[in-house]
Amino acid sequence: MDRPIRFRITLLLLVPLVSLIALWAFAVVLTGGDGARLVAAGTLADTVADPSERVVAELQRERLASVRALRAEQGERARRTELARQRTATDRAAADFRARSATAGSAEMRPHLATLTAGLAELPALRERVDAGGDPLPVVQHYSRIITAVYRMYDSMVLVPDFSMYQEGRAVTALGEVKELLSRERALIAAVALAGRVTPAERLAFRGTVATRRFLHGWALADLGSELGGPHQRLAVAPVATRFARVEDRIGVAAPGLALSAQETGSWEAAADALWAAVERNQARTAELLRAQTGPAATEIWVQLAVAGGIGLLAVLVSVLITVRFGGRLAGELAGLRDAARELAGVRLPRLVERLRAGDPHPGVLEPLPSGGHTAEIAGIARAFSSVQRTAVAAAVEQAALRAGVSKVFVNLARRNQALLYRQLGHLDAMQRKTEDPDVLAELFRLDHLTTRMRRHAENLIVLSGEAPGRGWRHPIPIYDVLRAAVAEIENYPRVEIQPAPSGALAGHAVADIIHLIAELAENATLYSPPQTTVQVRSELSPGALLIHIEDRGLGLPSAQLEALNQQLSAAPDFDLADTEHLGLFVVARLALRHGIGVSLAPSVYGGLTATIYMPATLVVPQAAPAPRSITAADEGSLPRRERNN
Repeated sequence: MDRPIRFRITLLLLVPLVSLIALWAFAVVLTGGDGARLVAAGTLADTVADPSERVVAELQRERLASVRALRAEQGERARRTELARQRTATDRAAADFRARSATAGSAEMRPHLATLTAGLAELPALRERVDAGGDPLPVVQHYSRIITAVYRMYDSMVLVPDFSMYQEGRAVTALGEVKELLSRERALIAAVALAGRVTPAERLAFRGTVATRRFLHGWALADLGSELGGPHQRLAVAPVATRFARVEDRIGVAAPGLALSAQETGSWEAAADALWAAVERNQARTAELLRAQTGPAATEIWVQLAVAGGIGLLAVLVSVLITVRFGGRLAGELAGLRDAARELAGVRLPRLVERLRAGDPHPGVLEPLPSGGHTAEIAGIARAFSSVQRTAVAAAVEQAALRAGVSKVFVNLARRNQALLYRQLGHLDAMQRKTEDPDVLAELFRLDHLTTRMRRHAENLIVLSGEAPGRGWRHPIPIYDVLRAAVAEIENYPRVEIQPAPSGALAGHAVADIIHLIAELAENATLYSPPQTTVQVRSELSPGALLIHIEDRGLGLPSAQLEALNQQLSAAPDFDLADTEHLGLFVVARLALRHGIGVSLAPSVYGGLTATIYMPATLVVPQAAPAPRSITAADEGSLPRRERNN
């Protein structure tokens, strides 16, 4: 495919430019991605983390209230009232969470978010179980599964670029889960305290919860820095934590079914509530400190992005600017050279050739193409074009001289043959006048007819050379006589039928060329139609013109070839020495152009072709009709022997 030079230059410089852009984009994306993740973390904290934390807190309270309601006596309406209020608070927190997290979250978060949403949808069924009464352990475990989904969602939210910050974020999430496990223990302790005994299932669940909490607590403290982990480490060795640890140990080793005193269960609940309050304070402070650290980190990343992106963008813009300027300059120089070459090939050189064909001995000199610009290669191309131009002009001059020489040769040969033929016609005329023998006269007439055809062929060379034949008339000739004279010049004249012609005559100065033109078309009609058919010649006067129709009954021509021949007849191009098949049509086109005559070929209703000749009104002279009947060219007695100069 043809491509502009600007495209090719751009393609040449595209590889280094794309590499530079790729490096710049990589640095921007790498840096911007870190900043975007920090911003996304802050956004998720507002849209997902905060409302989900409220949901967790309300679910933890509802779980504890549900356990207490299950172990309460029928008369303790206060427990039921407290549970109803807590359920309302949980529903409000869940509705707020759904509304704020509907369009938030990444692809990694959505499965966990869907799990949490499905768990919240199970709350009505879980509450019906609580209202129906029963064992509190399945209720605790069901609430715990819903809350665990929140912390699995938190795991997918901790996606910060800094590794230490990532570690601390995971540790803070683990501390939140430690707090949840502590809340789960509170619910189990409440169930044990209200029942006054420990069931085997409750003891097993309590032991698992204690082990998991202690493991996560130790792991989280190991990954927290001194600033974030200090309060939690101090709380781990505080009296409230050690007292609660002893409570965990006593419940964990209590024998199943062992009755517990009210004083002992009360001390357990007090220890759990005290530790819960301390953990809740530390957890809130740790979350605030971690969130405060993301702000400076994000600012630092955005500064790095601005520096790296700005410098890279500047380098890219400079590269693009240099590429565009260099490509535009080179494309401009080449475009100027191209326009000059097009003007040379399409305007200046054809004009020079036309002047040479017209016989102008001084056609002028073509100026060399402008070298343009400062590029050495383009200047060299311009000089090469100028050299080609000089060679083309020289070749055109030589060709014009050759064509003129060939035309002169044709004209000289044709003139010599024409002179001999005229002399031969004169001798034949004299012999016809002296002879009265019908057989001899018939032979002389046939010889006269052959000589007349030879004269027309000699005139073809003169016409193709651009000269005018020597024949001519001073006075108008009737239309019918012109048609008969034209038919008399073809070989198969007996097959041509001339219909009655309208009254009128043709201007004498054009009669010879018109006879020649009609003869060429009539001869073509006889040559390209079956020998047993006739060729019709009709003529009619229309407003401002004379129309002559020559119709044969041959095979016709394809539409594409017919269109090409009509184009040739209307344009009258220079004769192509290689196209001898349509020599007669070249002659017809030249003669028609000389007198403003229109000639066209069209399909005939009989399957052949109809040649229509349009004679302008300037060639038609009013005159009486010479013959009232239809005759054929076979009627030898009515044919003129030859046209005579008047």
